[in-house]
Parts: sequence; C-alpha cells; structure tokens
Amino acid sequence: MVATLFIVLAMCLAMEVPIAVSLGISSLVSAFVQSTIMGQNMSQMLGQAMVTTTDSFALMAMPFFMLVGSLMEQSGIAKKIVDVAEAIVGTIPGGLAHASIVAAIFFAGISGSGPAEVAALGSILIPAMASRNYSKEYAAAVVASASCIGPVIPPSIPMIVYGVTTGVSVSAMFMGGFIPGIIMGVALMVGNYFISKKRHYVGVERGGGISWVLKRVKDGALALIMPLIVLGGIYTGVVTPTESAIIAVVYTILIGCFVYKSLTLKKIYKAVLEAGALSAPVMFLLGGATVFGRLLTLRHIPQLLANWMLSITSSQTMILFMIMIFFLITGMFIDTTSNIVLFAPLFCPIVSKLGYSLVFFGVLMTINLCIGFLTPPLGMNLFVAQGISQRPVESIVKENMPFLFILIAVLILIMAFPQIVTFLPDLMSKK
Repeated sequence: MVATLFIVLAMCLAMEVPIAVSLGISSLVSAFVQSTIMGQNMSQMLGQAMVTTTDSFALMAMPFFMLVGSLMEQSGIAKKIVDVAEAIVGTIPGGLAHASIVAAIFFAGISGSGPAEVAALGSILIPAMASRNYSKEYAAAVVASASCIGPVIPPSIPMIVYGVTTGVSVSAMFMGGFIPGIIMGVALMVGNYFISKKRHYVGVERGGGISWVLKRVKDGALALIMPLIVLGGIYTGVVTPTESAIIAVVYTILIGCFVYKSLTLKKIYKAVLEAGALSAPVMFLLGGATVFGRLLTLRHIPQLLANWMLSITSSQTMILFMIMIFFLITGMFIDTTSNIVLFAPLFCPIVSKLGYSLVFFGVLMTINLCIGFLTPPLGMNLFVAQGISQRPVESIVKENMPFLFILIAVLILIMAFPQIVTFLPDLMSKK
C-alpha cells in the first residue's frame, strides 16, 4: 500500500498534476489496493478524515487574515505603515531599505502571508528605492527577504495550517513566533546597514525633529493599532485567533471606509475575491494531505522513519539538523503549506520522541520554509518582487544571497537556543 501511495504520487507530480489533486489520487488508489488485497474498506474512514480536517473553527482564521491583507493593500493602509517606518529609521544609511524591513515587521502582525507582503509593500517601496538611486535588483531583494518575516510574526497562515494539521495550539504557535520574527528583522537590518554603507545608499533628512516623527506616527496610528488589537486579544485570551481575524477584518473596513475614505465597495469585493482565491486551494490541499497522512500513520511510516534516523545517529541535534536540511531542500520545490501538510505529521512523532517541543519545531519549520520563498525554482517572494521591479530573477537572486545567508544563520541560532521560541508560550502558560 505504501509503495503504491508514493509511486502514484510521484507519477502525478511528474505529470505536473496539482499537489492537492496528486495527494487525493494517490490516496484513493492506495486505499483501493488496500481494500482489494486485504479486504479492508477504507473509503468511509478516509472521507470522514477529509471532511473533519476542513471543518475546523481554527482554520477559519486563515481566509480572514488573508482578507485583511487584501483589504490593506486595496485601501492604502499599507502606505501609512511605510510612512511611519521611514520616519523612524529613514535617516540611517540604507534608510528606505530599513523602512522596508520595519514596515514588513508591522505588516506581518496583520497579514500572515509572505507573498502578500511583497505585493503590498513592494508596489510602494521598490519604485521609491529606485528613485533614490538604489538598484532595482537590491530593492526587490530587500523587500522579498523582509517579507519572509510575514509568516513568522503572528498572525501566520502557515502556523494556523501547522496547528490544525498536528493538533498543536495555534495561540501557542503565535506566541512562539514573535521573538524569532523580531530577531529576523534586526538581523536583516544589520546586513542592510553594512551593504548600504558600502554602496553609499544614504538615508534622507527628516522633515523636522521629534515632533515631525510623532506627527507621522499619529497619522498612521490607526494602522499601527491593528497588530496590537489582533495580538493583544490572542495573548490575553480575550479572543481566539479566528475571532481576532474577524475583528481585524471589521476594523480594516471601518477605518478604510470611514476614516481614510479610500475603501470602496468595489475594492472590498475585489479583496474578498482575492482572499477566496487564495484560501480555497489551501482547504482542498489540507483535505487531501490529511487522507495521505492517515494512510502513512496506519502503516507506521513515522515510527519506521524515526527508527531509521535513530539508527544513523543518537544525537538529538544531528537528527534535528538533518530534518532542517530536508526542509531547506523541499522548500525550493514545494510551497510552504504543502510542505507542512505533507511532512509535519511525518516528523512530529520523531521530534516528540527526541524530547523537543512541537511548538518549537513548528516555528522552526515555518522559518525554514519561509527561506524557501527566496530560493528558486519556487521562490514565490522573488517572483512577486520580480514582477514589480521588472528586473531579471537571476540578478535579484544574486543581490539576495547575503540576506539568504543571514536568515539561515538566524535559523541555526534558534535551533541552538530553543528558549527563543518557547519563552513566551511557557510564560503565558504559567499565568
């Protein structure tokens, strides 16, 4: 049955069948073989598994957070965040690039999607950096790299998918991702500082003193409050992640329509369509992946894989390092959500057996797979940035290499010190 499962999956992927459909076809064929040879009718159990996974209250947060990101892009609220970021760090060498990273951190606390951040921020920042004598390739690389923070700082679409797939608390995942996301942003800013100083990418003088900065912050205050509403509600336990996503949607519509007056019914309709188009394939993928994972579990594949890894080495660190290398490779070819639903159920039992927290592993896995946004041939952030900058992907990849190594260094740092991830979840669990 297992051989049939993987052979059919490989054949479907080789024929460029979508991953969600490939998972469903391979699972159905494998179940048919199981029922024919062993007389076990698995169709009802697999059908129930598919429906149960997608019928999840926690999973409802995903389309709503996607809708928030689309609404912010349509309403121009993202521009307010950029203005505040530039007012704070714009005078430093590489100031506008620093503003890109700071804006990505703020935007990450709202959207939870890397490619969505590139689209929303890149359309503003890449032309702005080009007008200030940054190379377009470097501008695209900075925005693409900074947008990797999006799925790490909560709310996070991949973390929601991981939580639903593995049964881990989504709120705990959100708390675990906050500090690593900030570290990623600081590390990228340090790298940008030295590159910008070498290339003479100077900052710009402020339009005034501290009062001018405070005025820019005041102008963008309503946009900046949103992450506090979303994360504050989750961390204090007042609302669930799903409820906070709905609150964020209502808040965005209210300030977009009645305060900034830039959000029309036509734009809301367009944002809803975009969010629906992004969410539907993920739901379909989760259903197929659940059935696939259930079949693997029935044949004890996670246990066999764990035993095989432990037979190679007994070192916890080396096994975790092997898993991370695996995800760095698969992240080049398979999108983040597909990687999570395919491999999280496979590796979580191994990680648990090694004594690692599943929250720690989930955040580590998310960071690792976000690096895949920057690595061809998939490299979703790269291609979105390429579309905005209209520069060759190859030249953007070259400019992006220092940031790629910085993010890998952050990943290694977090592997070495799990407390970076577990500190906040442990602190909140004690209250």
